Amino acid sequence: MQKFNNILFVSRGVTEETDAIKQALSIARNNQSELNALIVAPGLPKEMKDYKKKYEGSLIEHLQKSIQSSREVVKVSENDVTIKIQVESGGTPATNIVRHVLKNAYDLVIKEAEIKEDGKGFKAMDMDLLRKCPVPVWLSRPINKHRDKMKVAVAIDPESISPEADHLSLRLLKISRSLADTCNGELDIISCWDYEFEKYLRHNVWIKMPDDDLVITVKNAQTQHRAALENIIGKSGIGSKIQVHHIRGSAEQMIPQYVINRNIDILVMGTLARTGISGFIIGNTAENIVQKLGCSLLALKPNGFVSPVKAYD
Repeated sequence: MQKFNNILFVSRGVTEETDAIKQALSIARNNQSELNALIVAPGLPKEMKDYKKKYEGSLIEHLQKSIQSSREVVKVSENDVTIKIQVESGGTPATNIVRHVLKNAYDLVIKEAEIKEDGKGFKAMDMDLLRKCPVPVWLSRPINKHRDKMKVAVAIDPESISPEADHLSLRLLKISRSLADTCNGELDIISCWDYEFEKYLRHNVWIKMPDDDLVITVKNAQTQHRAALENIIGKSGIGSKIQVHHIRGSAEQMIPQYVINRNIDILVMGTLARTGISGFIIGNTAENIVQKLGCSLLALKPNGFVSPVKAYD
């Protein structure tokens, strides 16, 4: 079982955030993990510096009340999970969060997703975390179901071109398996394949590839992709209670639609692609997928990822 041992809950300090707090409390309890909270808030103007202590105290008090009401709902007492609260005011919120993660060796960040009008995708601060935070990021949205009814899915690209990507796929499967075990027990595995050259080859007057040969070529691409998917699932050792969905089409279109059709509550996926220059950046496909999601997201980066943010200036 993949566990988190040192979890950070991030608050903006001004909204209720009770859904995200409930998820953080439940995850900490299920993992028997440490849980701390960081409030990231705007800094006071210089002329109001004398009010800083009262300002930060009011933010802490507001969060404490939200935590207490959330404890009562999910039945997680202070004996089960204790929470220490700190405040970072001023500066860039995402940078402050990443620095806090680096200084304190957190292994998971949980934050309520910034609200968008259409309820899908993520705003600038959340995208900054997806790009720069070195540990898994859980962007929470309300889940109005009992825990044993929640649905977990993981998106996998099995045709890895690097050891880092291959290892990331294994981590995605193992973490999503552990998460599904705390929900309804079923894990949906989504993997998209396509043969992008088909539309160029079919009825091309210059190449004149017979239709029967093209059908065989496309079928071979499907078979190879499915074999790679089954291989990575087997290597992960995640066991039973899985449903594998091998879908033809572009991941950026098919995965968000699958999440809607299957009423998925939590999607687990990797968010990065190799740049070929210096480390990793968020991939175009991943960015297009997350901007269409309306569910909670748990996003992982490959081992060896180095954040552009430094712990200390």
